[in-house]
Formats: sequence, structure tokens, C-alpha cells
Amino acid sequence: MKNISPWWIRVPVIFFLIFGMMEYFIDSGDKPAIIEYPITQFFLLMVLLILIGIEVILKSIENVLYQTLSKEAKAKYDASKASKWETSSIGRIYKNLTGNKPIEEEGEIILDHNYDGIKELDNNLPPWWVYMFYATAIFAVVYFLRFEVFNAYNQDQEYEQEVAEAQIAIEEYKKTAKGLVDANSVELLTDPSDLKAGEAIFTANCIACHMADGGGGIGPNLTDKNWILGGGIKNVFNTISEGGRDGKGMVAWKQSLKPAEIAQVASYVIQEIGNKTPANPKDPEGDIWVDPNAPVETVPEQVIDSTNIIVNE
Repeated sequence: MKNISPWWIRVPVIFFLIFGMMEYFIDSGDKPAIIEYPITQFFLLMVLLILIGIEVILKSIENVLYQTLSKEAKAKYDASKASKWETSSIGRIYKNLTGNKPIEEEGEIILDHNYDGIKELDNNLPPWWVYMFYATAIFAVVYFLRFEVFNAYNQDQEYEQEVAEAQIAIEEYKKTAKGLVDANSVELLTDPSDLKAGEAIFTANCIACHMADGGGGIGPNLTDKNWILGGGIKNVFNTISEGGRDGKGMVAWKQSLKPAEIAQVASYVIQEIGNKTPANPKDPEGDIWVDPNAPVETVPEQVIDSTNIIVNE
């Protein structure tokens, strides 16, 4: 009936040891195995139930064996068990935190109060409670000095600071989260991998109407400077996503393509298709589109050299 450690230590240690081994040996990518594979949750539940069952069985066996002991042996066993608890590290910590007097020494702190045989002990406050009281008092003083005397940040400033940090984090996330792009936030993609993906999407979905070289068929010519619904990455993205003119334009592709895919094919159309020379180009449709955000080229004024002016007399 010798226990190396109490059950409330054995069960968590063994459980988390099995949990760690499971996470180490199961390849679940970036996510923990317990999330990626829900069956592992059932496995861990069964492990926990088995560990608890084993402890219950061991405790039952211990109780059966205990009942077979004589009165002297029971008393000796109980004394040995109590002595081990008091001399153990956990027992000493518990004793120091509670500050309780042993039953044998309670006569030293008994008060002269007797209520129908019920007596009162003059126990000190538990040390853990006293330490926490002192800690809260020190914290209160520091808090008062920092925020009331030295005027550190208040709750409004803390809120504004956290909101600003959250906005910066959101903007940084949006730079890499291509799936969150829309017609207002889309940017022209220049990475070769994005253009290659855009080419594959164009080949699979667009050549039936616009031809492989972009010269146009049922749909308009994509190689000239004219655009029916406006050029530029934002307009082209919106046209692909929402569709063309009602009744005679292109269908909306937002149900079939993800925002990141629409951005890829729109960038491919602008950068690759727009620079091709088609075999049989369709006549231009729409208007020539000029980017309103493009820098305006200014022609420098011609400076007249006064030394070259010939004055006729």
C-alpha cells in the first residue's frame, strides 16, 4: 500500500505526458493535433477515464487490505501516513501557509469560552491570507501613486492606445491576407506566382469569350486602351466580381472565384494580356481610360535666352 505520489499528482502528470507524446508524434501541420483531428479529443477523454478508473481500483484495493489489518496495525499505518504527509515538502508548505496548531498543542491557544461544551481556539490568521492582505495594500499604494499622484495614463488613453495598436495589426494582416481583398483595397499584383495563377484562371474561364490572346470574341478586346466599365485594377476587379452591363455583359464571377483569384486574373489581364498583339483584334469598345491617380506630366517652360534676341533698329 505504498504510494510514491498522491493521485492528484499522478493523474495530471501521466495525462499531460500522453498528451505531449500525441502532439509530438502526430503530424498535424500548423494546428495542434487535438484541433486538427477531433478523434484525438475522444482518445484523450478515454485516457483520462482509464487513469481515473485505475486510481479508483487502487484505492479500493487499498481499503480492502486496510480492513484486514488489526487495530494496532491500522493505528500504526495511520500514524505512518500522517507522519509522511507532515514531513513531505507539500505537507510542510501546507503547514506554513495555514499556520494551524497540531491537535496536541491546541491546549496552548484555547480560550476561556465554553458554549454547551463547544470551546473556542485563539488561532492566528492564516499566513497565506495575511500575505495576500499585505500584497493588496502595497498594490493599492503603488496604484494610487502612479495614477493619482503622478498622473499616468487613464482608461481613455489606454483604450485609444489599444485601438491604435489593433488598427496597425489589422493593416499588417490585410497586407498578407489576400482573401480579404475587395474592389476598394485591391492592389495590382506583380509577383510571378500571382500572374501565373491569373493566367491559369484566364485560360480556364475567360478565353471562350475573350480569346487566348485577349483579342476578343463574344467579349470585348482586352488588348486596346478602351474600357467599357473603366480600366485599372479596381475597376477590372469590380467588373469581374460583379459582372458587366445588365443583359449583355459578363456574368458575375464572385460566386465561382475567390477574391484573391479575382485579383490574380485582373492583374494578369492588365499586365500580360494588355501588352499582347492579338491575331484578329476586335474593334475597340468603350472609352479610352486614363488613370485619375497617375502623376500629371508637366512640360517645362521654355526659357528664352535674352542674349539670342536680335533687336532690329
